[in-house]
Amino acid sequence: MPERKFTKNPNRFSHKTRPFGGASRPPFKRGPFKPNSFGKKGGFAQKSFSDVSKFINKAVITEEVEKFVPEHKFNDFTLTSEVKANITAKGYTDPTPIQDRAIPHVLRGSDVVGIANTGTGKTGAFLIPLINKMVVNRGQRDNRVLIMVPTRELATQINDEFKGFAKGLQLYSTVCVGGANINPQMSELRRKPQFVIGTPGRLKDLLERKALTLGDFKTAVLDEADRMLDMGFINDMRQILKLLPAPRHTLFFSATLNREVEGLIGEFLHEPVRISVKTRDTSATIDQDIVRVPRGTDKLEVLHNLLNQPGFDKVLVFGRTKHGVEKLSKKLVERGFKAESIHGNKTQGKRQKALDLFKRDHVNILCATDVAARGLDINGVSHVINYDLPSTHEDYIHRIGRTGRAGKKGIALTFIES
Repeated sequence: MPERKFTKNPNRFSHKTRPFGGASRPPFKRGPFKPNSFGKKGGFAQKSFSDVSKFINKAVITEEVEKFVPEHKFNDFTLTSEVKANITAKGYTDPTPIQDRAIPHVLRGSDVVGIANTGTGKTGAFLIPLINKMVVNRGQRDNRVLIMVPTRELATQINDEFKGFAKGLQLYSTVCVGGANINPQMSELRRKPQFVIGTPGRLKDLLERKALTLGDFKTAVLDEADRMLDMGFINDMRQILKLLPAPRHTLFFSATLNREVEGLIGEFLHEPVRISVKTRDTSATIDQDIVRVPRGTDKLEVLHNLLNQPGFDKVLVFGRTKHGVEKLSKKLVERGFKAESIHGNKTQGKRQKALDLFKRDHVNILCATDVAARGLDINGVSHVINYDLPSTHEDYIHRIGRTGRAGKKGIALTFIES
């Protein structure tokens, strides 16, 4: 089982030094949670999570971005006044590192491979210049954009961003994902939206039904390409890319590079500009600690007592399986907590409803699987709890990255059974 890689040495999960509760105390305590200081003696962890670097495939030299000073303001880019107005309306003035580096190359029409952590503005890095290209080339019906992503939630999130950047520009998009009725998607495609955002499986289905043809798509974007490969979409991705006309404008965005991603880059991109602005794996704003659960102890009781403590205001709880996540959510509701769940067995509508309730603070606990939560951007998550161990280091990094965002403090806790 994947967990065994971690349980042999659970200390790898602890950025701090002492297991939650301590060996001589119960597995949980009442009262405020206070993370321990890294480097102190007398506890579980003397090592940081960097010890599991074997789980990270870093094929390029990365650039540490501690305090980033952009070379550009958004007003410096060669963008139309309408696009600049929409950027300003969203409250953006300074680009993020990946936006600062990538936007000029995308505007010039270069193929780009962008390596950056999740939550660093990759969506804006490709949407802004591509929307601008559509405005400049208004009226050209053979210059559409196909965006492939690994999950339904990420597709919806990109579409929401698109609506803000393209407001009032007479540009349209459609989301084509599984778990939702295919007929409305087919109907929207008949209107020839300029941007089609979808998951590989549903896009392939639509292509087979002849509801989608790619002859007029001159631009392709693969966002979180590494994750799509992890999820087994390699053959679908390759088949779809082969159907796109050449020459075309192709953009790859990924958190990591591996041999398969490099293979796709070599096969489908033309002399790409490689940009890496990847920061440290875990944010300095996230306190990481472990919750030690002695064997024979009811793990749900430990979670219950944690969630009752002050400060656990908006909590994302990760489980390993769809069934387990759903069961956990229901048990928490039975115990009086306001909880919801998102996982692959739920329809797109139910997943979106659960996510909206969490975002609007109508529920303060969201139980999720890795795939369902991929790419989610949720403000104000106070805690991430790894109720079940992640399968890989990259899944761990992705999970805890849902907290400590936008410079705010976050806490990540990982349950270790021992």
